[in-house]
Amino acid sequence: MTLQHTGKRLTKLSQVNPAWPPPPRLFTNSASCLKLKRTQAVPPSQGQTSIAPRRFGKATASSETDSRGVAQASSQRQRHPSSLPDLAELSAAVDRVTKVFLAQPGIPSEQMTLTALRACGNRDVSPVLDAPEQQPETSSTGGQPDSAASHLLNLDTNRTTRRSGAAAASQSVAAAPSLRPQDVIDEISDAAYAIITHPAVVITPQILAEYVRLQARLGRPESLPRVFELFASKPTPRLSSGIIRYVGRNPKKLENSIDPAVAEAALDVAIEARNLDAAVGIVESSYASEASRRLRLVKKALLPASAFGATPAAVYILASNLSIMQDTMDQAMATNVAFAGILAYVGFTASIGIVAAATANDQMKRVTWAPGTPLKRRWLREDERAAFDRIACGFGFSEQHRYGEEQGDEFNLLREFCLRRGMILDAVELMPGMN
Repeated sequence: MTLQHTGKRLTKLSQVNPAWPPPPRLFTNSASCLKLKRTQAVPPSQGQTSIAPRRFGKATASSETDSRGVAQASSQRQRHPSSLPDLAELSAAVDRVTKVFLAQPGIPSEQMTLTALRACGNRDVSPVLDAPEQQPETSSTGGQPDSAASHLLNLDTNRTTRRSGAAAASQSVAAAPSLRPQDVIDEISDAAYAIITHPAVVITPQILAEYVRLQARLGRPESLPRVFELFASKPTPRLSSGIIRYVGRNPKKLENSIDPAVAEAALDVAIEARNLDAAVGIVESSYASEASRRLRLVKKALLPASAFGATPAAVYILASNLSIMQDTMDQAMATNVAFAGILAYVGFTASIGIVAAATANDQMKRVTWAPGTPLKRRWLREDERAAFDRIACGFGFSEQHRYGEEQGDEFNLLREFCLRRGMILDAVELMPGMN
């Protein structure tokens, strides 16, 4: 009897289907997981354990919580379309600021120009830039808007419909596609360019820095090379007897050089916007200009040159004091011998240091100097070479082992342009593992 009872219990236990824990893929965002989540509300059978359903229930609860959060966030964005900018009002405000500024008689002050540039950018352009409509507006195949720009226009249309009623809604829907966020950004950029290129405006370093900052926020570096050229060569207006006269400027003067921080910010904008023409133009109008080379000469060579010029006098004083401490030869002869020896030592040591500093290439990544380039030219144009190095690293492959594999007309033109400037892009003998 005991054996029979035990056999019956084993038979009943063998009929129960074992419950295995669900595979890990059920807790991902796969389609099978979504199907199982929709049908997970089935209670477990009497013969099955409740371990697997409890685990699956917890995962479903968290996914439902996440979906509710996403739905609430999207509903809040739909309830508050007023946070997005009104493109028509923004365009009208920029046009009004431009017309008022250009209509003023006389020579505008620096503060007036800065105020006009900030009115075009800092206050009004930030909502357009923060909105997600900067994606491509239309699809090349279907002809339907496939970016957030159409969503923004629809929200603007809905707000106009609530304000004006059904009659104004049809007109708003018809007029909405004619004005896009990218058009407004282009209009702001053109307005800033019109303000700074006005003949009566004096482009000061502060105005130039504000203009570069505005175009950086807009992502429009196309006009920066031309503005840099105007900063150095634009005629200066002079008010004489109620008549504005213009005086020419020498672009090679030291005061007409571009601030290195401003040039670096402009180059960053061009690289980020993937505009190779603008990047090369910025280098040509800033780092490669004669005024910038003179600025580098004054800042980095004036103090060493002054010390080098004062060295002979200091050496002669030292030699005179040393000649007093000996009695083997005449004092004048001892002074001359000590002076010649000390000066020769200082001169040879300094020449070796100058050659080492001029031929150092540890800071070079992809763009190096061509063999035979004079040391003076290398030192004066080091900022220009470093700028082209940044351009090559920004537009080429980021992996170091793929340097030199870039293809395309733009990169080939960059290689040729560097060769014409006495530089080599991706010199084989200087690549890692080839030296």
